Amino acid sequence: MSDQSGSSVLLPPGGQSILVVIAHPDDAEFLCGGTIARLAQEGHDIHYLLVTRGDKGTDSADVTPARLAALREQEQRRAAEVLGVKHVTFLEGYADSEVEVTLALRSDLVLVIRQWKPDVVFTFDPWRRNEVHPDHRAVGICTLDALACARVRLSFPEQLRDGLTPHRVRDIYYFSTDQPNHWVDISNVLDKKIEAMRCHESQMGNFDPEAFARRRGSQAGIEHKYKYAEAFHHYVLS
Repeated sequence: MSDQSGSSVLLPPGGQSILVVIAHPDDAEFLCGGTIARLAQEGHDIHYLLVTRGDKGTDSADVTPARLAALREQEQRRAAEVLGVKHVTFLEGYADSEVEVTLALRSDLVLVIRQWKPDVVFTFDPWRRNEVHPDHRAVGICTLDALACARVRLSFPEQLRDGLTPHRVRDIYYFSTDQPNHWVDISNVLDKKIEAMRCHESQMGNFDPEAFARRRGSQAGIEHKYKYAEAFHHYVLS
């Protein structure tokens, strides 16, 4: 399966509300920023949900975790605005590099899914070979677990008050995957992706996001003759 330039990003086309569950500021821009830009252009309502504020993402001895977290939150909100994302929410109580697969995190994600009622979810592929970051693995697993529970009335029933109801999501797209089955042509939005990546100034140093984005996008696009692409594993939840 692959997206054809100019057609809808999603398979099948449709689904107005998109939830993107990520571990840190900059994850979405680096891993699926072009696809997010295209979804925004199509008029989808996109929500970012971040588990942490990336408070460990520096080698500088002069920056405290609290100061870095505040800075990276600002950077994330700017990057989201560049891509056309209107909703950015951070969970509370989760530290960078310390995210684990817990019932507490599953419950927090279930609550958001039931509140926002997304049609489609994007997150990490937790089974990617050699995925080194524990937060990525934990967030991917907990997101899938939360989708399974959010639709069940007897799962976290204490949440079902004040009109809140169970919610079923059918389609999940895993990014950062080594088993892609869906490719999105981002050739026309690559510059916007690069602009959003550059918003994460605290993470740049001497790193050139443009060269990185063009190289990775070109590699992902070769198989389907796209100049630049992003790859996903699309899974339909039963």
